[in-house]
Amino acid sequence: MEKERFTMLLLEPGEIFFEDYSVRMKLQGDSDSERNQWMDGRLKLCSKSLVFVNKDINWPLLKLQFKEVMSMETASVRENGIGDVLSAVCKQYTEMLKGNILEPYKFVHQSARFYISFNYANLEDCLPQIMQLLRAATLPTAEHNAMISTIVHSRQSRFSFDTSWLEDLYEEIILEVQANKIQPLIVNPGRILLTNSRIYFQPYNNLEQHPVLKINLKSVKSILKRRFLLRQVGLEIKWVKLPENRVECLFLSAKNQDDRDRLYDSLMRQSVLQLETVPQNQMTIQWQNGGLSNYDYLLYVNSLADRTFHDLTQYPVMPWILQDYTSSDLDLNDSKIYRDLTKPIGALEPDRLERLKERYQEMSHNKFLYGSHYSAPGFVLFYLVRKYPQYMLCLQNGRFDHPDRMFNNVADVWKNVLANMSDFKELVPEFYDTSNGGDFLVNKYGIDFGYRYNGTKVADVQLPPWAEGPADFVQKLRNALESDYVSQHLHHWIDLIFGYKQRGIEAEKSDNVFFHLCYEGAVDLDTIQDINDRHGMEVQIMEFGQIPKQVFILPHPSRLASTGNLSSVSPLSLVNKARTALKLKQSMVFPFHKETISGIIQMNGDGNSVASVGHDGVLKIYSLMNEKLTRSISLSNLPLSSCIFYQTNSGQNILVVGSWDNTLIFYDVEFGRIIDVLPGHEDAVSSLAWSPSRNIIVSGSWDCTIKIWHSYISGSKIKLRDSFMAQLDHESKITCLSISRHEKLLASGTEDGEICVWNMESYDLEFSVKGHGGKVTATTFDSECKNIIACTNDRTINVFDAKTSTRIYSTLLEDEPLVLSWLGSILLIGDAKGNINLWDSQEATFLSTTPCHNGPLTAITTTTDNNKIITGGNDRRIIVWDCD
Repeated sequence: MEKERFTMLLLEPGEIFFEDYSVRMKLQGDSDSERNQWMDGRLKLCSKSLVFVNKDINWPLLKLQFKEVMSMETASVRENGIGDVLSAVCKQYTEMLKGNILEPYKFVHQSARFYISFNYANLEDCLPQIMQLLRAATLPTAEHNAMISTIVHSRQSRFSFDTSWLEDLYEEIILEVQANKIQPLIVNPGRILLTNSRIYFQPYNNLEQHPVLKINLKSVKSILKRRFLLRQVGLEIKWVKLPENRVECLFLSAKNQDDRDRLYDSLMRQSVLQLETVPQNQMTIQWQNGGLSNYDYLLYVNSLADRTFHDLTQYPVMPWILQDYTSSDLDLNDSKIYRDLTKPIGALEPDRLERLKERYQEMSHNKFLYGSHYSAPGFVLFYLVRKYPQYMLCLQNGRFDHPDRMFNNVADVWKNVLANMSDFKELVPEFYDTSNGGDFLVNKYGIDFGYRYNGTKVADVQLPPWAEGPADFVQKLRNALESDYVSQHLHHWIDLIFGYKQRGIEAEKSDNVFFHLCYEGAVDLDTIQDINDRHGMEVQIMEFGQIPKQVFILPHPSRLASTGNLSSVSPLSLVNKARTALKLKQSMVFPFHKETISGIIQMNGDGNSVASVGHDGVLKIYSLMNEKLTRSISLSNLPLSSCIFYQTNSGQNILVVGSWDNTLIFYDVEFGRIIDVLPGHEDAVSSLAWSPSRNIIVSGSWDCTIKIWHSYISGSKIKLRDSFMAQLDHESKITCLSISRHEKLLASGTEDGEICVWNMESYDLEFSVKGHGGKVTATTFDSECKNIIACTNDRTINVFDAKTSTRIYSTLLEDEPLVLSWLGSILLIGDAKGNINLWDSQEATFLSTTPCHNGPLTAITTTTDNNKIITGGNDRRIIVWDCD
């Protein structure tokens, strides 16, 4: 019972608990005659106070802060055989948890003398430690904290991990390091021991549920680096606790980044680990395609930005979504009820923003628009005080806020964040978490928070008229968060809080500038020598909010299409039916080329005729219905690189073939003859693309250019020479081309790893992306024309947002990807080992790998009915696959 009553939340935030003694205590001068008698209990020695926990739970805990002590000495008491005791006279003391009831602390402002008799410990052994802490309390705050740190370090350096707690004595010890266990407002120091099978945490005190926390590495699911107080010293470990099958979390803070990184690296090297990791880009693309709810994705992005439920200074932040808290009904299809997500909360009200900007202009150094943050420990507990009253008492020195300043009415809080010159707070995840039924809105503990100015007692939060109760309020907020309107605009808010508008010139342009100490990197605490300055910085960081770690440096992609209400959808739960249905079965093989096949094209809508070109300079045409080669034409003495097929307005079937002899060769299928040879480039033609709606041929070459040609026929001749439209210059050889399905964008890949996206209306460069590790081997657009998929010869697949150029997905294949083609929403990736890799573009996951060719798979296409896949390879074979 004693351990349940005393927690470190009864201490000041950051205060350290050292020792626990069995004692008897008498409080002389107390008006309560019973407390003038000796009381049995335990004494907690802490870095800033002594706390007496009475054995009788009806009596309050008594806290004696060292800074309130006027004298402390040894005294002799000759009653009941007690003998020498510790005598402490203080100016005031604090009563807590009287009757085990959670309520504001009682501060007794009167002089009192405590007599403390140690039952088992020797007073002479205990007194030096207590007197040392008492001397520290007489120093100014910064020096006081510095001396406490020295005392803590001295005490902890004498301890090492007790290896008798090892689960298996034959475990191999990998690393031992000091670390703090972090919980909301609690820092509990101890030692971490890593073995080849477990990780152990042994606190320096006996306050934890177990003397040693033991985590089997086989049960660990994730290990994440975190920052703590804007320093990269944190580590968050999640594991599954058996037999409850419950996910537990250990949040650690090391002494410095080197210790944290050594622990992380050592952990990651253990072979027994089986981490459940989902790459950031995979989560983004799943959210983009509707496979992840807005709520779950925001929690994920918060986690990437080092926001965690275990640290109130970096609690996950969620946006205000609705701005209507007065109507009796809520129409989620009405865009007027939603907040403008393109603006930070402080810029929503024009008049207030104008006043803030006037003040901003008058500042000379470290200018800021908002002196208050959108998320800080006090703001988090403002919303959650009814659920976690003990946190608020800890944060505010045993007091709740003034009743009129509490979270009493949702509509009033919204008005305040719109108009108040110092209130810019966003929301916390609990507003959208339907699993707890809005319990944070209800005074379920029946705590006496006091009375407001109008005489009403502070009870449950007053909800908008459209909410039938807490659970309904949260459910409707969640429905709003998952609405089509929010899905279409949420990426703007992500840009402000976690993305490229978070800092720098973009933040200034977006009216999104906060006090400079809120930003990571603004100050390095480890370099501040002056203890007063360092303490001031720590207080600022702790109390006034921290900007999340910047996750995105380019605009965040938008959600693709209407996904409906996903409020009840769990992560990764939407499964593409093709994942379980798609199987490839070889149906026919054509071994007719003499060298590598470089291109395959379906020739008409019935899916019956297919053409191929190869490095043997030959064009071949096949009938899939008759399963035979129908035509073979030698077009060049040099290799052919690519081919396209189109029909003219007059009904002619034309094959256009690119050759290494710098030409485009036009072949009339019906008459079986070459009708034109265009010397279009100064080096080999490497790739071709066709735009049906524009009647445009696009050719790419090793001469570092793309040329655009308008194709029309005059008589029997293709008049391509007279219809040159544009030249698009590059810095290296063109290796691949693709045109989006809506034919508004053209993507080109180059030998030096650059991807360029061009506007098909103006032929202006929309953007280019550099920095790939190797040659771009293939590019394609998704069906929505929102993303560009590119593969490179360094075995990488990348997905870029076609509007912003933001890379939203990247993964490494086992073998070099060479060619791409679509089968519905499944991307077919042919690789250098001759395999087809099936990649689900909705879930961003690989479904299967099918071996196809002996050697590289160099060409691939699908029939328009998606029933067949045709592949060609370095083994000179063309294989037709049926899709079951």
